[in-house]
Amino acid sequence: MKTIRVAGAQINLRVGDLAHNEARIREAMGWAEAEGADVLLLPELAIPGYPPEDLVIRSGFVDANLAVLEQLAGHAGSTVTVVGVVDRVPSGGSATTGHGRYPIVNAAALLQSGHIRGIYHKVRLPNYGVFDEERYFVAGSVPGKVWSVGGVAVGVSICEDIWVADGPPSAQVAAGAQLLLNINGSPFQVSKDEERVRHIEREAVSARVPVVYLNLVGGQDELVFDGGSIVMDREGSIQYRAPRFEEDLFVVDVEAGEPVGKAETSKARVDSSPRCSVLRSPSPAPTMEPIELIYRALVLGLGDYVRKNGFSKVVVGLSGGIDSALTAVIAVDALGRDSVRGVTMPSEFSSDGSIRDSEELARRLGIRLDRIAIGDLFAAYQDALEAVFAGRGFGIAEENLQPRIRGTLLMGISNKHHEMVIATGNKSEMAVGYATLYGDMAGGYAVLKDVFKTTVYDLANWRNRGDEVIPAEIIRKPPSAELRPGQLDTDSLPPYEVLDPVLAAYIEEDRSIEAIVDSGFDRAIVTRVAAMVDLNEYKRRQAPPGVKITPKAFGRDRRLPITNGWRGG
Repeated sequence: MKTIRVAGAQINLRVGDLAHNEARIREAMGWAEAEGADVLLLPELAIPGYPPEDLVIRSGFVDANLAVLEQLAGHAGSTVTVVGVVDRVPSGGSATTGHGRYPIVNAAALLQSGHIRGIYHKVRLPNYGVFDEERYFVAGSVPGKVWSVGGVAVGVSICEDIWVADGPPSAQVAAGAQLLLNINGSPFQVSKDEERVRHIEREAVSARVPVVYLNLVGGQDELVFDGGSIVMDREGSIQYRAPRFEEDLFVVDVEAGEPVGKAETSKARVDSSPRCSVLRSPSPAPTMEPIELIYRALVLGLGDYVRKNGFSKVVVGLSGGIDSALTAVIAVDALGRDSVRGVTMPSEFSSDGSIRDSEELARRLGIRLDRIAIGDLFAAYQDALEAVFAGRGFGIAEENLQPRIRGTLLMGISNKHHEMVIATGNKSEMAVGYATLYGDMAGGYAVLKDVFKTTVYDLANWRNRGDEVIPAEIIRKPPSAELRPGQLDTDSLPPYEVLDPVLAAYIEEDRSIEAIVDSGFDRAIVTRVAAMVDLNEYKRRQAPPGVKITPKAFGRDRRLPITNGWRGG
């Protein structure tokens, strides 16, 4: 059997920062050449960054990304570099039309010995969930193209191409491919990794050829790419697994599969010897439980969003509640304690316990804590509005004035010290509108935006294992906005252990009210919750972005009209 040395560069790139991406790619190319690799894989659309969205509509951006490709080709040595790029469709070229206005393609270029050896055009364009590739790209039409690399027939494909049965990798094997290389920009969501492995295993076992799956890592707006690149032998056994949520450079000697004409007809193992040999890499990544994966995604997403947008510090309003506490802990883990400022802003309704809990949290984290009492400001607002509010008792308007005062103070600190405000609201609150526009919703990023309240508790308890950084009292006490005397969240909402499953069914599963009721939930609760979700779309549209961890996050995933008279569930 022929052996081919494959290098993978699971690296963190920046959308639109072509100079940065070029430098990172060149570093990887030099490393792979020194390792004697036959081929180097880089992520999908590595040159422009992924996803570039409407940047690709700008011809100047596409031109600049192609100029970087030419420069990289000039530096290519004997190692074949497979790198993602936005390519133009030549007149009479290999891409079909009808999937968009722009004659461009999502491509993988093969660079070697100072020139562009070939370019593969992505055939399967995802157009669901967070993906809008049909908006931008036309589809490739030559799925069975193979290249000889190190004496091995190699098939190159891009992300979605390997997610479908009988896709381009199958055509490449039929054309004689002995190794399948797949480059990706596959974002994280809970339980998605098992699906990835199934698709890769299907290709490897059915074709009897090894598969190398290279994924992007890093945060981009709402998306987090978790890496986890895979080298799988032709028996469907994972021979190497890159770390999740970390950069990784690895080199693997891979035993190529038989050409299709010589393939074994039996699917049974012929022996138990490994089909790949890991040469250069850190230790294989340990398995993580789902709650740790979520936590790691939140840390990476927040840290990259802050850094990539030119900030080095953040400010978090600390209420003494679990949401702000978890947000502060994630911020410290993402950026370091010296980069996080906490601000507690008590009013006449804030309990002494909440103030003490905020102070204790800040002490344990080692972060700066500023205390700004808002009682006098609140009184001044009430005095200013006295004539307008005359004849009406204390109510929601007065309650909402308090978080709006706090939001104004946090934004003032942000402007003065160039510290991004991190909003602390969770998905349960965003869903039902239990949040104040221009108040606690204010901020540059909302790290818990796609995290239900019950998962907030799970994350806090997981983070406290062996190191109780979040005071136990914060986790134990009933949640309260503390905007009026004796207030509890359950005054306005069902208990979160009831609310969250209803929200998951209605939002993430798109189930009707009748279907949710039929599954065992109280009709009155379901009807009320669905109405709250529908009526608060206008609030969510004005919320800051946040890390996507579920199949249906607010924003990119769930796109409902704000003005909407449908109430049919």
